[in-house]
Amino acid sequence: MENVSSHKHFILDGFSDLGALRPVLFIPFFIMFIVSLSANSLLLYVVISQRSLHSPMCILMAGMAVVDLSLPLFFVPNMLLSFLFGWRGISLTGCLVQMHFIHFAGTFQSTFLVWMALDRYFAICTPLYYHEHMALPKFLNFIIPFVVRNVLLVTLFVSLAGTLSFCAGNVMNHCFCEHMALVELACGSTAINNLVGLLTVFLIPVADFIFIAASYVVIFSSVLKSGRSGVKALHTCITHIMVITVSLTIALVAFLSYRISNGLPAAIRVFTSTMYLLFPSCFNPIIYGIRTTEIRQHILKTLTCWFPVLRRTL
Repeated sequence: MENVSSHKHFILDGFSDLGALRPVLFIPFFIMFIVSLSANSLLLYVVISQRSLHSPMCILMAGMAVVDLSLPLFFVPNMLLSFLFGWRGISLTGCLVQMHFIHFAGTFQSTFLVWMALDRYFAICTPLYYHEHMALPKFLNFIIPFVVRNVLLVTLFVSLAGTLSFCAGNVMNHCFCEHMALVELACGSTAINNLVGLLTVFLIPVADFIFIAASYVVIFSSVLKSGRSGVKALHTCITHIMVITVSLTIALVAFLSYRISNGLPAAIRVFTSTMYLLFPSCFNPIIYGIRTTEIRQHILKTLTCWFPVLRRTL
C-alpha cells in the first residue's frame, strides 16, 4: 500500500529554474533589503525625534514604516541564506509561523492606507472637526475593527492550512511560506482553504482599495466645490494614490498568478509574490520622504548632520 503520510518538513525551492545562476539573485534582493531597512529606519527615526512631525498623518506614516521595516525581516534573511548556501529546509511549524507573520504584517500595508485616507478625508472635508475625529479615543473606532478583521482572517486561513495533510510532495516552489504555495502540496480537498483565501483577499486588500477609492472620490468632489483653497491639501492624497496604484498592481498580479499558473513560468510567479511584499517596503518610505515637504526637510537635515560631506551637494 502506498505511503501517504503527511510531510512535516518542506523544501523552499523558489527560482530553482535558474540553476547555477540562482546565487546571483542574492545581489539585487540584498540591495532591496538594505534599502528597505535603512529608508524605513530613517523615516521612523525622523518622525519620532522631531516633535513638529507628531501630527496624526506623520504618526500613521511612521506606523507604515514599522510595517515596512518588519515585513522583510520575516523572510528576506532566510531567502538570502538560501541563495548563498542552499539552506532551503523549513519545518511545518516554522512554515506556518512565518506565513502568519508575513501575511499579518502584509495586511497592514493596505490598512494603513485606509487610515491615511480617513485622515485626509477629515482634514479636507471636515476641517473644523479634524482634531476631534483624529483624537486617539475617537479614532480607535476606526482602528480596532480593522485590526480585529486582519487578526481573525489571517489566523483563520493559517490555522486551516495547518490542518491539511501534505502527501503531494514537500518541495514548495517559493522562497518563503506563501499560503497558496503550501496548500498546493496538500492531498484531499482544499476547497475551504481556497474559499477562505479568496475571502481574505476580498475582505482586506480589495475592500481596503474600494474604501480608499470611495474616500478620494468624496475628497476630490469636495475640493472641486471649494475651489483653490483645498488644492494644496491634495498633495498628500496624490502621494497615497501613487503608493496605492503601485501596490495594488503588484498585489493583483501576485494573487492572480496562482489562478493562471498553467501558462505562467514558475519563476515569474515567485518573483511577483516576492515583489508584492518587498517592493512596497522599499517604495513607500522613499515616496513619502520625497513628497512630504516637512519630512523631506527633516530627513535632509538629519543626513547632513550625520554626513557633513553631504552639505556640499544638498
